[in-house]
Amino acid sequence: MNTGRTVFSQLIEYAPNKEFQKCVTRYGGDHHGRSFSCWDQYLAMAFAQFTYRESLRDIEACLGSMQGKRYHLGFRGKVARSTLADANEAHDWRIFADFAHYLIQVARPLHAGDPIGFELDHALYALDSTTIDLCLSLFPWAKFRKHKGAVKMHTLLDLHGRIPTFIRITDGKVADVNILDEILPEAGAFYVVDRGYIDFERLYVFTLCSAFFVTGTKTNVLLQRRYSHPVDQTTGVRSDQTVILTAIESAKVYPDALLSKTGQTCGGLH
Repeated sequence: MNTGRTVFSQLIEYAPNKEFQKCVTRYGGDHHGRSFSCWDQYLAMAFAQFTYRESLRDIEACLGSMQGKRYHLGFRGKVARSTLADANEAHDWRIFADFAHYLIQVARPLHAGDPIGFELDHALYALDSTTIDLCLSLFPWAKFRKHKGAVKMHTLLDLHGRIPTFIRITDGKVADVNILDEILPEAGAFYVVDRGYIDFERLYVFTLCSAFFVTGTKTNVLLQRRYSHPVDQTTGVRSDQTVILTAIESAKVYPDALLSKTGQTCGGLH
C-alpha cells in the first residue's frame, strides 16, 4: 500500500502557492473569507483536468469518493457542487489567468530546446481555433446557430514544448482571421496557420514585423510564378517557387510583395 504523497499533490507542487497567492491578493479573491478559497477552486479545476471530469457533479462525486484523501490532495474546504458553482461565479477569472501566464513564463525556457522533428533555429508557432459546443438553454448569450450555442477558443501554440502563449475566447460566430489583429508577431518567428487565416492585408503585418507565415492556398488565390528553386523531391516537396499576387486589389496594395510557394500535398505560402 502506498503511504507516500499522492501523484496529484506531487504535480501541484510545481504550481507554487506563493505565486498564486500574489494573484489572489492582486484581485482580492479571498477578501470575503469564504471557507472555499481560490486555491481550493484551483485544485478542483486542476483535478478535473487531470482526471477528465466533465461536470461539477462529476467533480463532486469523484472527490466525494475520496473522503479520507482530500486533505492529502491539498484541499482544505468542502468540495460541493453548489460551492464550486458559487466560486466560479464569485472569484475573479483574472486570478487564474495571471497565474497561468506565470506558469507559461516558467515553462517556456525549459522547453526551448525540445526537438520538433526538423532543424529550425527560430521560434515556431501554430495558430488555430476550436469550437466548443454549449447548451443554448443554459448559455443563451452564446448564440451560434438557431438552435445551437457555442464559443470559439483561439490558441497560439509554441511548438517547442507545445505550450500555449495566447488564448482568446470569443463567440462562435467570430471568424478566425479576425484574431490576427490581436497578435503581435515576433521578429524572426514562423507562424503556421490554415486557409481560414488568409487575408493578405493582415498577413502583410507579419512581413513588416520581420516574421514569417506558412499557410495553405485557396483555389481562388491568383498568383504568378516569378522564380523556381531547386528542391530535393525525396523529402516530399514537389516544387519551391517565388510568386507574386496578381489579383487587382492585391497588386495595388502589395505591388512589390514576393511570396514563396512550396508545392507539397497541398500548396503553401510563407
